[in-house]
Amino acid sequence: MLPWVYLFIGLYKRIKSMSNNAYVIYYNPKCGKCRTAKTALESAHMECEITEYLKEVPDKKTLKNLFTLLGKKPLDVIRKKEDIFKDKYAGKNLSDDQWIDAIIQHPILLERPIIVGKNKAWVARDPETLQHIIEEK
Repeated sequence: MLPWVYLFIGLYKRIKSMSNNAYVIYYNPKCGKCRTAKTALESAHMECEITEYLKEVPDKKTLKNLFTLLGKKPLDVIRKKEDIFKDKYAGKNLSDDQWIDAIIQHPILLERPIIVGKNKAWVARDPETLQHIIEEK
């Protein structure tokens, strides 16, 4: 089989395995706020699909959709305290597409955790946002 067929089959299986009520968490296991968000959603009996975005880097289309769901521009969801940002991107005036390319090249720049529901996404760094997501389920 061609390599793209394997990618398609994997994506199809992943989508089929998620129920309509599943939430996706863009997750870094080393991040305390990610672990807190995952625990909070699981404690509320919310089905979660974990995407370790440092290992499974989202493609450009996925990131564009994510920013649409967030209602934010890519620069609004960039981790500006990361060394790679300070060294390579601070002070630069890039287009949205260029920021997305930077995230793809350096996924550590993507703010976390991001939780995606049916028609909306949130940067869930604070307890209030987590509570809002749980109440909205």
